[in-house]
Amino acid sequence: MPAAAPGTRSEARLVRAMGMWALAASIVNVTVGGGIFRLPAFVAGQLGGSATLAYLVCAVAMGLIVLCFAEAGSRVALTGGPYAYVEVAFGPFAGFLSGVLLWVVGTFALSAVATLFADAVGALVPALAGTAARAVVLVATFAILGTVNVLGVRQGTAVNVVSTIAKLVPLLLLLVLGAFAVKAANFAGIPTPAGASLARTSVVLIFAFAGVESALVPSGEVRDVARTIPRAILVAMVAITGLYIALHLVCQGILGGALGSSQTPLADAAAVALGPWGRMMMLVGAAVSMFGYVGGMTLAVPRALFALGRDGFLPRPLAAVHPRFHTPHVAIAVQAVVVCLLAVSSGFEKLALLANVSTLLLYAGCCLAAWQLRRRDVRAGGIPFRVPAAGVVPFVALAVIAYMLVSVTWKEWAVVAGLLAAAALIYFATTAARRGLRPAES
Repeated sequence: MPAAAPGTRSEARLVRAMGMWALAASIVNVTVGGGIFRLPAFVAGQLGGSATLAYLVCAVAMGLIVLCFAEAGSRVALTGGPYAYVEVAFGPFAGFLSGVLLWVVGTFALSAVATLFADAVGALVPALAGTAARAVVLVATFAILGTVNVLGVRQGTAVNVVSTIAKLVPLLLLLVLGAFAVKAANFAGIPTPAGASLARTSVVLIFAFAGVESALVPSGEVRDVARTIPRAILVAMVAITGLYIALHLVCQGILGGALGSSQTPLADAAAVALGPWGRMMMLVGAAVSMFGYVGGMTLAVPRALFALGRDGFLPRPLAAVHPRFHTPHVAIAVQAVVVCLLAVSSGFEKLALLANVSTLLLYAGCCLAAWQLRRRDVRAGGIPFRVPAAGVVPFVALAVIAYMLVSVTWKEWAVVAGLLAAAALIYFATTAARRGLRPAES
C-alpha cells in the first residue's frame, strides 16, 4: 500500500483554494525581486560578454531542481514546502535543519535586498548615497517596517500590493522599448569563461532564481497538488528564465562593456534607450519593488523565529504575542535588528552568496527528499507527478549543485556550517523541554 503523508488537525482546516495560475503568479512574484535590478552588472563584471552562460547554467540547475520540487510537492500536501518535504522523507531532525536553512535564506536574502534598496534610494537622492547616510536609511527602513508589522498583519501585507506592478511594468517596458537601442557590436568577440569563474558567478546569480521554495510553503492551501504544483512550477520558471535572459541581453546590447561597472544597470540601460525619464522610471520602480520585498519579508521571516520560540527551540519570549495588536512583536523586533546589522555591515554580493549557499543546500535536501518520497511511494491523494528519468534526475541535480558549490570559500562554508552546527545543538539540547510541551499542545 502507498505510504500516506502525515497530517495534522490544523492542516485539515485549511482551505485548498489556490489553483495553478494563482500559484504560478505567486512563484513569479516572489522570485522576481530586487536581485534582477543589480545582478546583470555583477555577472557582466565577472564574465564579460559570456555572462549569459551563467544564466543558462542557473536555468539548467533550476530546471533539474524544480523537477524534484514538482515531484515532492505532488506527494506532500502539508504546509511548509521544502521543510515539509524533507521532514516527511527523513524525519523531524532533518526537517528542523531544513526549517533553519529556510530562516537563514530569508534572513540573508532580506539583508541583501535591503542593501540594494539603500543603494536605490541613494541613486534617487544623492545626499543619501554616503556610507553614513546609507546606514541611516537602513535603520530608518527597518524601524518603520518593524513598527508597521507590529501594528498588525493587515498593515504589513499592504506594502506588497503596489510592489508587484511596480517591479514588472518597468522591466517589461525596458525589455520592449530597449530592444530598439541594442547594438550588435556589443555582442562581438565573446570569450569562453573559466570554469571556476562560471561556477562562482552562477552561485551568486542563483539569488535571482530563488523563491520557489518560499512560494511553495502554503502547499496545504493548494488545490489538487499532484497536478497544480508541477504545472505551476513549469509555467513560472520558464517565464522567469526567459525574462532574465532577455533583460540581460538588452542591457548588454545597450551598455556593452560599461555594464560590468554599473551600480544601477537596468536604470543606466533605460537612460540610454529612453532618456532621463526611463532612468527615473527604473530607479523608482526598483526602489518600490525592493521596499515591497523588504516589507513582505519583514512580515514573513520573523514568524520562523516565533515558531521556533513557540516550539521550545529558542527562548520563549520570542513566542510572545502583543496583547493589543496580536502580533509576534518580540520576534519582529529581534529579526529587524539582526537583518539591519547584517545589511549595514555587509555588501550585496557577500550576503547574496551566503543566502545562495544556504539555498543550494536546502535544494539538495529537497532533491534527496523527492527520491526518498518516490522510493517510499508517499502520496497526498491522486497520482503524483513523476519526474522523467526519475531515478537519475535527482542525482544529476545534486551533481550540478555540487559543481556550483565548489567555488565557495572555506570562510563562507564556515559561516553556514557554524549555523547548522548551532541548530543541531539547539535541537538536541531542547529535546527534554520540547517533550514537556507536547501535553499542553495536544
